[in-house]
Amino acid sequence: MEEIFYISKLIVKKKIKDLDASEKLHLKEYYKQYPFSKNINFEEIVQKTSEYETINKEKSWEVVLKKSDKRSNKFYIPVTKHSWLKYAIAASVVLLISTTFFLIQNDEVIIEEIPVIADTNNDIEIGGDKAVLTLGNGTSIVLGNGEDYIYNNVKSNGGKIVYSTVNDKVLDSSKMVYNYLTIPRGGQYFIELEDGTQVWLNSESRLKYPTFFVKGNERKVELVYGEAYFDVSSSMKHDGSSFKVLTEGQEIEVLGTEFNVKAYRDESYVYTTLVEGAVTVDNTIQKESLRPNEQSILSKENKSVIITEVDVFTEISWKNGFFSFRSKSLKDIMKVLSRWYDVDILFLNKDLETINFKGVLNKNQNLVEILTIIKNTKDINAYDINGKTVLIK
Repeated sequence: MEEIFYISKLIVKKKIKDLDASEKLHLKEYYKQYPFSKNINFEEIVQKTSEYETINKEKSWEVVLKKSDKRSNKFYIPVTKHSWLKYAIAASVVLLISTTFFLIQNDEVIIEEIPVIADTNNDIEIGGDKAVLTLGNGTSIVLGNGEDYIYNNVKSNGGKIVYSTVNDKVLDSSKMVYNYLTIPRGGQYFIELEDGTQVWLNSESRLKYPTFFVKGNERKVELVYGEAYFDVSSSMKHDGSSFKVLTEGQEIEVLGTEFNVKAYRDESYVYTTLVEGAVTVDNTIQKESLRPNEQSILSKENKSVIITEVDVFTEISWKNGFFSFRSKSLKDIMKVLSRWYDVDILFLNKDLETINFKGVLNKNQNLVEILTIIKNTKDINAYDINGKTVLIK
C-alpha cells in the first residue's frame, strides 16, 4: 500500500516540474500499478477535502514547509500562481497523521489508526539532522540544527554541508585534503561535494571525501560504512573524469547517475541499487554492470556478487523521509529503527524475530506509536522501554 503523503507530494511536484529521477520513476510505477489514478481530478478532491473544518490548512502547510526544507532545497511551491497546491499537501498531512502504518502479515492486512502521541513517558527522540565533520588536521566539528559553520570553501547551516568550487585548484593530487562526515545513530545529513555531487547520508554512516577534486583527475570518495544515496555530477561537466565510490570489498564506477549504497558494519552484505544511469561494481574477482531498478548484493564472506531486480522506492525511501519494508523480518525492521531512534532493541522471545511484515513508516513518527502498532498484532504480547533499551516480549 502506498503512503498517501508521499504520492500526493509527487503529484504536486510533477505539476510544478520539480520531480527528481527517483521520484519520476516511482510515480511512473505507481501509475502503472493504478492506471485509474491518472483520471482522478486531484484539484476537485483537494477542494472537497479543504472544506472540512478540522483541517487547519495554514498550520499544516507550515509543517510541510519545515519538513521539505529539511529534506531538499529544491522543493518550491509558487503559491501566488497555484494557491491550491499548498492545500493539496496540507490535506495529505492530515491523512498521514491519522493513518500511521500499514502492515501485512501472512497475507492478512492490518491497518491501524491511532492518534498522534504528543507526550510520552520516555526520552526517546526522533532522529534528525546531525553529523560530525572531521577536518584534515583532526579537528572535529559537531553539526546540527542551529549550528552554522564556515571555513575556507565549506559552509554548513546545520541541516546540510556544501563545499563551494575551488578556482585555483592544486594540480598535485598528493596535496589534497580529506574530510570525514560521520552520521551518528539517530542522525541523517546532506552534503554537496565540491564538484556538485549530492550525497544523502543515513544514520550510522561515514563518508571520506576530498575538499576539492583535481581538474581532469578521477574523482573518488569512500563510504567507510553505513548507507548513502548519490546523485553524481556528470563527467561531461568535469572533462570526462569518472566518479568512484569505494566501500568494503568493492569499487563502484559511475559517469553521472543516481544510486544507493548500503554497507553497514553489522550486516553480511553490501547492497548497491541503481536508480538512473549506469554503474559498474568491481570486487577484483567479479565485475558487474547495473541497469536502473537492479541491485548488486556482495557477500562480505565469500566475495560473490548476485544481481537482482528490486523496487527502487523501497530501497531509497529513507532518503525521502520514509522507511519502506517488503517482507522484512521483525528483526531487520528493529535494526533500522534502532539506528534512527538511537536505541537498543532486544527480543526476549526469539521466535518473534522471524515474523515478516510489509509496510511504510514515516520517519517523523514517535517510536512509541510504532511499538504500539506492533504490540497490537496477534503474535506480540508487549514491549517495555527502559531508558534507551526496548524489550520486545
